[in-house]
Amino acid sequence: MNEDFARNLRLLCSYYKSIAEVCRKLNINRPQFNRYLTGRYKPSANTMLRFCDFFGVEEHEILLPHNQFQRLIKVRPSKSTFVEAELPEFTHLRRLQQIGTAGMDRYLGYYFEYYLSMACPGRILRTLIHLVRQGDSIYYQRTERLRERPNEKSCHGIYLGIAYFLTDRIFMVDYESLTGHEITETILYPSFRNRVSRLNGLKLGVSGSGERMPSCMRVTYEYLGSSVDTHRALSLCGLYELDSDEIDLSFKNAVINKMDEGEWHFRARH
Repeated sequence: MNEDFARNLRLLCSYYKSIAEVCRKLNINRPQFNRYLTGRYKPSANTMLRFCDFFGVEEHEILLPHNQFQRLIKVRPSKSTFVEAELPEFTHLRRLQQIGTAGMDRYLGYYFEYYLSMACPGRILRTLIHLVRQGDSIYYQRTERLRERPNEKSCHGIYLGIAYFLTDRIFMVDYESLTGHEITETILYPSFRNRVSRLNGLKLGVSGSGERMPSCMRVTYEYLGSSVDTHRALSLCGLYELDSDEIDLSFKNAVINKMDEGEWHFRARH
C-alpha cells in the first residue's frame, strides 16, 4: 500500500513545478515529505487529510493501485490545477517568477532596515529583514520590534513578502501577516560592487495605527550576512531618536526625507 501511495503522491507532485513548491504550499518539511515519496512512511491521518485537500482527491483514491489512480487522474484534473486555471493572477505571478529571480541570489541573507517611522514621526525604525530562496522564488520576512516608551512591553510585527529583480531594480512587496491590515512596497537600488554592504531605495506604505495616511519614505538596508544570531539581532531592532549614538550617521543621512530645490518628485538617493 505504501508503494502505491508513494507513486500516486509522486504523480500528483508532477503537476507542479517542483517538489520544493509542493512542500512550501503544504508548509511541510522537505526531508519528511521525501520519506512519503519513497514509501518509507505513511502519513498520519491529519497529514493525509491535508494532502487530499491540497491535491483535490479523496483518501480512498490516493491509496488506489497506481495504474488505477493514474487513469483516474488523467480524466479528472486536480483541484489545484483547476483553481490555478481560473485565477488570472497566477499567469502574471509565474511570469514574474521566471524573469525576476535571476541575479537575486547574491542578495540573500539578513539585513537591518532603516527608515523614519510612520507610526512615530521623527524617529528612526530599525527592523530585521531575511531574504531567502524557496524553490523558484525569493521570499522574505520583515520583523518589527516596537516599544514607544522605555517601560512598555515590546510588540512585534511580522511582514511576509516576495522579491523580484527586474532591470537593475529590486522590487519587494509584503503584507502584515498578524492582522492583514497593510501592504508595503519597497524598491531598492542593487549593489554593483563585489560585496553587498548597503542597499538604498524608497518604501511606500501606511502606518499600522493612527490615521493610516499613505506615506513614502527613503529606506536603507545594511547587510549583516547569510546567517546571524536572530535573537541578538532582534534585540537591536526598534525605535531610535535622530540624535541616537546607536545609529551610524551615514544611515541617518540616508533616510532623511528632504527634497532638493528643483525636484518635482520624491526620489531615492543612490
